[in-house]
Amino acid sequence: MKINLRAAFAATALLALAPAMTPASANPRVGGAAMYPTKTIVENAVNSKDHTTLVAAVKAAGLVDTLSGPGPFTVFAPTDEAFNKLPPGTVDTLVKPENKATLTSILTYHVVSGTMTSKQIAAAIKAGGGTATLTTVQGEPLTATMKAGKLVLTDAKGGMSTVTIKDVMQSNGVIHVVDTVLMP
Repeated sequence: MKINLRAAFAATALLALAPAMTPASANPRVGGAAMYPTKTIVENAVNSKDHTTLVAAVKAAGLVDTLSGPGPFTVFAPTDEAFNKLPPGTVDTLVKPENKATLTSILTYHVVSGTMTSKQIAAAIKAGGGTATLTTVQGEPLTATMKAGKLVLTDAKGGMSTVTIKDVMQSNGVIHVVDTVLMP
């Protein structure tokens, strides 16, 4: 049996490079950090410089194990700037133990069961005649629309948030970065 040494060497070299190619080619960077599709939502989020408030809130709400679990989940992840848009003192108040239920409600309002890519959400918007209703894990709906080519979410209070980074694939779902905290 003849072995093509050139082909075997090329295949070995490609396999050696595959882990290095995966994050950059598969996912956008978030908060200056590579997002690895082989890691969970929490494992990736902790590396984003733009999501320190979200990570602290997830820890305070006791949701680390849930968002590290198998899912799958679609997470609309507010940046630190999004949290800074809230009235002064809001975040400090929400992360207090006595406000855990309220914090959990707000955070789970940013999560939808299943993996919904931006293309799937856009298809649902088109099928819905310009809007799609996404039911959050918290139980209340988010309304998704397209405005000027961008995915926009409207919360139960009428607040609007725009997806700024889409389709950040995770081992247990997908993250879409948003510019405003959504309120149930």
